[in-house]
Amino acid sequence: MSRIKSTFERLAAAQRKALIPFVTAGFPRLDLTVPLMRTLVESGADIIELGVPFSDPMADGPTIQRSSEKALANGMTLHRVLSAVAEFRQRDKETPVVLMGYANPVEAMGQTAFADAAQVAGVDGVLVVDYPPEEAADFAQTLRERGLDPIFLLAPTSLPERYEQVGKLAHGYVYYVSLKGVTGSGGLNVAEIAERIPAIRNAVKIPVGVGFGIRDAATAAKMSAIADAVVVGSRIIEELEQAPVGEELQRVAALMGELRQGVDAGSSSC
Repeated sequence: MSRIKSTFERLAAAQRKALIPFVTAGFPRLDLTVPLMRTLVESGADIIELGVPFSDPMADGPTIQRSSEKALANGMTLHRVLSAVAEFRQRDKETPVVLMGYANPVEAMGQTAFADAAQVAGVDGVLVVDYPPEEAADFAQTLRERGLDPIFLLAPTSLPERYEQVGKLAHGYVYYVSLKGVTGSGGLNVAEIAERIPAIRNAVKIPVGVGFGIRDAATAAKMSAIADAVVVGSRIIEELEQAPVGEELQRVAALMGELRQGVDAGSSSC
């Protein structure tokens, strides 16, 4: 059983929902990636989404774009991302790590070589934003053969046919983009999201996480009441941007504590 599946099963047995923070590998500094991952776990993360920086992150808003640009300027590469996961695994054998990024770095390495390296490093899942399910069946199979979960996005504009396509390929969880736009956008319509989740669950048969635009404990609570996981990215990146040098981990830990309380409050209201 994959670490992602076992994590969701453990949470479900405890009637809790998953908190999944996103951070960009190599931001704000190369040497902070692994300590940041460990801080996220210590302050309440159930799964970590680790962003692979890319020069044209089309689905990301200005905040995560800036973090990618800074990480690349710092010298972060896909190989270094995998090395960071391997270092994290030396002390943490349980927390699932999902790599989230774009096709170009994977294609540059080669899909099979990437999957092999990710397996060796201790990666649990892979979400490639610009691999649509129509073109990702072989890649998904390559991942599954190595025990890695292929994770896909669904959006407010996705049709039931897309739900079915994703349902045939996805493992681990499905990431529902909660609004039309890029990461960090505002204007969540909780009622609309709640209306869509049952149809998605019926098609994919695996946990559904919700992300994009979740910025505080109150919104996290609303999302955890209707979904299986809450994904928070831009808000964490902003905290890292604003924190004085040397205070980044403490600031992120404080924010994570608030988000954890929100997720747990929403879970208990289900």
